[in-house]
Amino acid sequence: MKVQVEELSPIEKKLSIEVENARVAEELNRAYSRLGQQVRLPGFRQGKVPRRILEQRFKDQVEDEVIQRVVQAAYVEAIREHKVDVVANPQVTNSGLKADAPFTFEARVEVKPKVEAKDYVELPLAKADTNVTDEQLNEQLERMRQSMGRLEPVTDRDTTAAGDNATIDFEATVDGQPFPGSKADGIGVQVAPGELVESKIAALEGVKVGESKDIDYAFPADYREESVRGKTARFHITVKSLQKEIVPELNDDFAKSTGIAQSLDELKTKMREDMGKARKQQVEGEEREALMKALIERNAFEVPRAMVERAMDSMLRGALQQLQRSGVDPSRLNLDFNRLREEMREKAVQEVKGTLLFEAIAQKEGIQASDADVDARIEQLATEAGQPVAAVKKYFKGPDERLGLSLRLREEKTIEFLRGRAKYS
Repeated sequence: MKVQVEELSPIEKKLSIEVENARVAEELNRAYSRLGQQVRLPGFRQGKVPRRILEQRFKDQVEDEVIQRVVQAAYVEAIREHKVDVVANPQVTNSGLKADAPFTFEARVEVKPKVEAKDYVELPLAKADTNVTDEQLNEQLERMRQSMGRLEPVTDRDTTAAGDNATIDFEATVDGQPFPGSKADGIGVQVAPGELVESKIAALEGVKVGESKDIDYAFPADYREESVRGKTARFHITVKSLQKEIVPELNDDFAKSTGIAQSLDELKTKMREDMGKARKQQVEGEEREALMKALIERNAFEVPRAMVERAMDSMLRGALQQLQRSGVDPSRLNLDFNRLREEMREKAVQEVKGTLLFEAIAQKEGIQASDADVDARIEQLATEAGQPVAAVKKYFKGPDERLGLSLRLREEKTIEFLRGRAKYS
């Protein structure tokens, strides 16, 4: 077999491959032999149909099948022998089989670019503090406390006050006419500053239960109901009942009710640790992005479309999985997945370039993740997930899964290397 490799660009190559006639003839013989054992034709016993009859009836079909097998086998041999780092399926062209002549075909294929990273010392990074302040901790505690509040009926008065939660009925019109969603009963709102479409109506303050009030409200220009966008509606609102929110006090009982700790001090300690971990992860992500951006600015190169497309697919899957973990069913959101995916293209290009640059730096600096590193990370993952180490090891038993974890660790080590040589401001 003869192979000629031509570089069309840093991310595309053309392989011109010639397969000797004897190899093609052998494949044809096997194909006709298999066909002869399977086909049934009038006047011939099964397995005894002459080759010339089979050629008359099935030549095109057999030759197409042989071409597919020969191309697949020869292409794989060629990229292995010539170490062509392909990243996508090839585009193949051929002129068919010719009697007593070698079979030739061309395969154009996208390849992984050879990246030689430079100027990666003293990359700019901003200093970030990962410590959790008392103020941040107290703010988080207050958010938790508010989230655990409950509504109770107001019994000592019958007039709305700021901060109340009210149950209302309403009817609305625009230019004297109703519109979709213009009437509802038993709706919960809060007597507080904000937008009516967000169930906040400060103007209800001072209204008695059972009484009504007319309110004018201008709908936002991007409101979901097109017929009233940017228009002013008159709402006739009747207050039906009042509730007030009761939030728990910050004490040991509150800590126990969270299921996290047995005392307020223990709760604060655990929350500070968790917030610190979350902040550290956030900073690491921000620094990775900053390093990647600086490297790309200093190292210009093209990336194959196939790698970008795969990155876009991965990012879209990740976004949908995040929605599902949050309890949201993406299928109910009427999302335009093609548009969402396309919006990720620029980010995907940057991710592919950054990953290739990190890889090039790791190779240049001899940065590797050892088997011991991989095993230690597996134990860490098991501890964080509260799972037996054996179960997590089983997940990473396959070579692809273990390789993926090893590459992730190598990138982390590379980023740590770059942090140690960065220029902080």
